[in-house]
Amino acid sequence: MDNIVITGCSTGIGLETARYLKEHFVTVYPTARDPKDVEMLKSIGFENAMLLDVTKADDISRVISEVLKIDTKIDVWFNNAGYGQPGMIEDITTDTLRDQFETNVFGLQECTRQIIPVMRKQGYGKIIQHSSVLGIISLAGRGAYNASKYAIEGLTDTLRLELKGTDIYPVLLNTGPITSNFRQTAIDKLKKNVDIENSIFRDKYLLTISGNNKKVPFNEEADTVAKVVYSIIVAKKPKPRYYITKATYLLGYLKRVLSSFCLDKVLSRVG
Repeated sequence: MDNIVITGCSTGIGLETARYLKEHFVTVYPTARDPKDVEMLKSIGFENAMLLDVTKADDISRVISEVLKIDTKIDVWFNNAGYGQPGMIEDITTDTLRDQFETNVFGLQECTRQIIPVMRKQGYGKIIQHSSVLGIISLAGRGAYNASKYAIEGLTDTLRLELKGTDIYPVLLNTGPITSNFRQTAIDKLKKNVDIENSIFRDKYLLTISGNNKKVPFNEEADTVAKVVYSIIVAKKPKPRYYITKATYLLGYLKRVLSSFCLDKVLSRVG
């Protein structure tokens, strides 16, 4: 039976993917950084739920060691943990940008760096990197998040070249809008880390906050991602990249066919 370690399972995509995979007879090791969320995972049947803050290298080492003691292998590692930091670039402090990268990029990189030797030793493995449609195109007001996902794209594309000839497969997920707590968490980060009242973009920020509960075009449910993750697990040789949601397919296509000037005109309306 295949197994998988998933980071960021407190809610949303991580939690629903863990549930879906368990129902399809995959051994799941879901992780979360808050002890309360780990207890929640255990209470709904994930006895192997573990505490993991991806910004702490020792946490990552401990989780890998614990899983190997239980199962002697790690077939798939899903780097799902992450959050979005909204705000115009001129309003985002360097410390705020650094915090965004600590989780979305540096945490992902440390997990990847530590799991590769395990997979080299066992001779195979799959590393799923959760990027975004915003790793393909950029939207105004999402500069920190855009940059973090572009970094994941660069790291993973490079890693794929470096692992060529092995049976270790890095896989990118370019996910569009999905039902989760992601948007509410992003709004909380906006309020916390951006000086909204003294920003030239104050009115735009307030409009973003007030419209947080509006229906998002092309939104899909979290099990859409879970089904793709399952297809990667069962694939002998997964694809390097998977587009998820119609929004990703549409914007990915426009990125390929339009000039930067024309694409900017389209994206200025989307944002």
